[in-house]
Amino acid sequence: MKRISSALLVASSLIVSTSIASADQFIRMVSGPSGGSWYPLGAKIMQVMETEIKGISTSNTSGGGISNVLAVDGGDAEIGWTYAHTVANGYSGKGKFSKAHKNVRYFATLYGAAFQVAVRADSKIYSFEDMKSANISPGKPKWTGTAFCESILKEYGFDFETIKKNGGVVHQGDYKESVALMKDGQTDVFMAATSVPQASFIELENSPGIRFIGLPKDRMDRIVKNNPGYIYGNIPASAYKSLDKDVPTLGIVTSMIVHKDLSDDLVYKMTKTFWDNHGEFVKVKGVWKNVLLKKAVDGAAVPLHPGAAKYYKEQGVL
Repeated sequence: MKRISSALLVASSLIVSTSIASADQFIRMVSGPSGGSWYPLGAKIMQVMETEIKGISTSNTSGGGISNVLAVDGGDAEIGWTYAHTVANGYSGKGKFSKAHKNVRYFATLYGAAFQVAVRADSKIYSFEDMKSANISPGKPKWTGTAFCESILKEYGFDFETIKKNGGVVHQGDYKESVALMKDGQTDVFMAATSVPQASFIELENSPGIRFIGLPKDRMDRIVKNNPGYIYGNIPASAYKSLDKDVPTLGIVTSMIVHKDLSDDLVYKMTKTFWDNHGEFVKVKGVWKNVLLKKAVDGAAVPLHPGAAKYYKEQGVL
């Protein structure tokens, strides 16, 4: 059995190696955590591109808004998911970025998303101010949701270190880990910058039951003013069964970027394939219905890749 298993492993490795070797270029995507919308959509997008564009082989791995900008800029990925304000900050070296990352180019604007914060339904936490000694799950270190959380806590006069000193815990895991921790009663707050509605929050609504935390207008005004690129957002009451009114929060625009050194011809083909197969991506996640060609460059604050620009000019978008 061991010899058979080893033979199968070697054979499968040879198949993968041969596939990559026969391709002219390997296109690596960095998307999002497995429990979110980005990962399954990213997997489908890469599958479609590999099928329809001759000479490429593809992959899709998990990531986060900030880390994906770093990955594409550094050449560790050719295409990545992020947010319009995140890539703008990365390109300029502002916010969470210590230097300018000039190797990224804009590919497409996708759909709006929101920073969503929930506590257990029976929690005594009713605002961010109540989180000074709580167990929170804001996301991994280089995720956009984590950056949002830090900005909000700063407005309230404390940070992650304050929470830890007060006996709280800052869990920095992915969505699945955060959901498991809340179900087990090991975390009080789950936060995520993602599409609305989102599967992790729906799962937690069913068990153990959750309540959403929003932001007062005066706090929101100051946070948006002090963090260029942040926008006003909203979780509509219709999004989750536990809501009876809208929840004001920070908003974001989901975007995709590519590395500047990808050829114009390849990016043109990638852009055309991306939009020609819109219906296939809707089948994966309904939120893709909000991805519209006419809004493909809305919010773009960094240079558009020439290959994508060529396609958008042909379609009358530019």
